[in-house]
Amino acid sequence: MKIIIEGAGEVGIHLAKMLAAEANDITVIDHDEERLSKLATSADVITMEGVPSSIRSLKEANVEKADLFIAVNPGTHQDVNVVSALLAKKLGCKKVCARVDDEDYLSYDNRYLFTEMGIDMLFFPERIAATEIIDLLKRTASTDSMDFARGKLQIAVFKLEDDSPLLDMTLMEFSAAMGAREDHLNFRVVAVSRGDDTIIPEASMKFKYHDLVFIITTRDGIDPIMSFLGKSNIEVNKLMILGASQIGGMVAKGMSRQLEKIKVLDTDKAKCLDLSEKTDDNVMVINGDGRNSDFLLEQNIKDYDAFVAVTDNDEANILACVVAKKFGVPRTVAQVENLEYIQLAEDMGVDAVINKKLITAGKIFKMTLSNKVRFIKYMSGTQAEVLEYIVSPGSKVTRVPLSELNFPENAIVGGIIRGNESFIAVGSTKIEAYDRVAVFALPEAVKYVDKMFR
Repeated sequence: MKIIIEGAGEVGIHLAKMLAAEANDITVIDHDEERLSKLATSADVITMEGVPSSIRSLKEANVEKADLFIAVNPGTHQDVNVVSALLAKKLGCKKVCARVDDEDYLSYDNRYLFTEMGIDMLFFPERIAATEIIDLLKRTASTDSMDFARGKLQIAVFKLEDDSPLLDMTLMEFSAAMGAREDHLNFRVVAVSRGDDTIIPEASMKFKYHDLVFIITTRDGIDPIMSFLGKSNIEVNKLMILGASQIGGMVAKGMSRQLEKIKVLDTDKAKCLDLSEKTDDNVMVINGDGRNSDFLLEQNIKDYDAFVAVTDNDEANILACVVAKKFGVPRTVAQVENLEYIQLAEDMGVDAVINKKLITAGKIFKMTLSNKVRFIKYMSGTQAEVLEYIVSPGSKVTRVPLSELNFPENAIVGGIIRGNESFIAVGSTKIEAYDRVAVFALPEAVKYVDKMFR
């Protein structure tokens, strides 16, 4: 697939590396020669210096032959991304998408307007990240989670601490302890993240300290697992947010009607004044340094149920969450943009980590796969992706039971939604046309999985 990325900022560079790894033909356009040089040394892509939204640059990049155009210019005014995407579509590119920084663009009516104009997808990474944080604050027992069909199937992620009953237990022993039977299975361990490795587990695999365990369950399967692991959801009534950033503001506004009290801390007085004018009365915005332990104590951090750090400084976010944890805050969430710091943050005790590049990448990566992919998400702490497919009549996955399918070894079918029913997939399961299927796959297996569902 020929893909053109306009903009070599953080999101553009991450997308270029990820999509190049999938054997795509990638061209990256940017006006900053230094950014392009940095990218060229770390990824197998073609770089081209050019002005954003320049018709000449688009033609030089052969946009008329491109399958996908991604406008992610990192400039302050992102209207240029919309213009670039529209031009790319008019010049012949098959699919185009654009990063925006205005929530008004994403309203139903406006989204339809942009679709009519030719833009296949608009995305706002900060909005996506804020939505993710709000979901994490509603489900506090796991480090990450996602739903299929409004909870008929769920994926939850649990970190094994030194008191976990799973330590040194094999997967087979865990299944036996939970009373699992192939004819009545309400959960399945689909992956384990251990250090830098993601493992699709076998029955003999032993769980180890600090493993991240990814479990798919039916609606009635999650409570027994949480009970076995000694986990319970924390009721969040009071929330403290470090950073009056776009993400911080959207989380505050999104949670204000659900929580008793929200306090936002930021060193930038202008940001504080702006946010205080845009939020409800139960949102208190304080101008001060939330990285300072004494200041956090003055703000009564010990009284809060959750702490979210979303400044533009990864180190500050991680350390502030560590401090909040030491003060007894039950739930901490940190925005971490440096991918190398994600594992560090988890090892230091941060409950959940948000990376807007990874979240955004999943949405864009979906556009490179078949139209049978309904949803894709990168789960925090793992290299793998979770995909949801709608099964086409006659596709390869419908021909034989899973045990005879020769499914890629680095992928696993977790669960299936069929009409109003949901169930965990086992070897004897036979997928049917129009099923919704949840698949967990490592990057190298995604293209092969996609072919089986075409």
